[in-house]
Amino acid sequence: MRDAGRALLASLAVWALIMSGAAAGPAPTDLARLEPLAFQDLAGWEADDHAAAFRAFLRSCRALDASAQALRPAQPPQPGLLSVCREALRNPDAGRAEARRFFEAHFRPYAVVPHGGGGFLTGYYEPEFRGSRTPDGPYRVPLLDRPEDLVTIPQGETLPGIDKGLQAARRTGSGYEPYPDRAAIEEGALGTQAKPIVWLREPGEAFIIHVQGSARIRLTDGSVMRVAYAGRNGHPYTSIGRLLVQRGEMDLETMTLDKLMGWLKDNPEPARALMRQNRSYIFFREAAELAPEDGPIGGAGHPLVPGRSLAVDRSLWPYGLPVWLDGRLPLTLDEAEPLQRLMIAQDTGSAIVGPARGDFFFGSGAEAGRRAGLLRHPVRFVVLQPKPRS
Repeated sequence: MRDAGRALLASLAVWALIMSGAAAGPAPTDLARLEPLAFQDLAGWEADDHAAAFRAFLRSCRALDASAQALRPAQPPQPGLLSVCREALRNPDAGRAEARRFFEAHFRPYAVVPHGGGGFLTGYYEPEFRGSRTPDGPYRVPLLDRPEDLVTIPQGETLPGIDKGLQAARRTGSGYEPYPDRAAIEEGALGTQAKPIVWLREPGEAFIIHVQGSARIRLTDGSVMRVAYAGRNGHPYTSIGRLLVQRGEMDLETMTLDKLMGWLKDNPEPARALMRQNRSYIFFREAAELAPEDGPIGGAGHPLVPGRSLAVDRSLWPYGLPVWLDGRLPLTLDEAEPLQRLMIAQDTGSAIVGPARGDFFFGSGAEAGRRAGLLRHPVRFVVLQPKPRS
């Protein structure tokens, strides 16, 4: 790898196209050493806007509290974190000083020191493309809704007749079978099981939305439609960016999202074959519940907060966990500012693997994508664990 400060990737879309991985071990301590710290050990801690972090934390807390009250929660909240959340919900209007005292009173920082390598941070964003609710004119590439016969397989579980490497299956009258892959779906294997929710202009645009998991679609009438992740066919992810680099079509050092999108547009038939080598396929839903000012829905089930939401390895860290990042935040290829900020774990992703691996959510639109594309840097990763209750 080149020096991370000179990275030229244009967004997490590109980085996720290049890198992928399987789920990590069952516990952070299997992969890293957790070194206890004091808050005064965190450079820049006093200067951060703790009220902004607290507001983002409250979003997670409301979701965790609602989950805890459900009869059969899909993911039972971590008891210690839930207890702290309920304390936070009693005082939702905390200012900067009060929010800082809250975090210091209820959490203890631990530096995450991976057994191999160090912390690493990339950026991601919510793209915006043009589209139509009907297949008119240039709009011929669909985003599909979730099929009724799709069964998501929980992590660590298996279904009869389904390979352990698959994360979803197709329910049939006689049991389960592997779900069709990208090529089969594009050839119509689902029939009427999955209906288009919107039509785009370019296959490459749809592919980038598949990688990001959400998007804003500016429709022909001028309105904006929001789409959110609704499921996947369960096949492993394959990086088309990595394949292009391996073939010598592009150089990793100079790859950008614009360059990749240009190649896909200028080489339609090779691009179609290339994208089909990624057998994974994502389904979407219209997120009509989102206000224009809301971020996209993250893995935790609520809107993300630009500059405060962090995607983490969900197999290692719980949603709602505060994470302190200490590193550099690039402004351009040659300029960067200190990154010393409290983030909240609210999302995940297929390329986010490891105990000190994170994705920084920048927001929506082209400028957020530009900033996200500059971020591919080492970072000090510090988790704030709830203090044991006395």
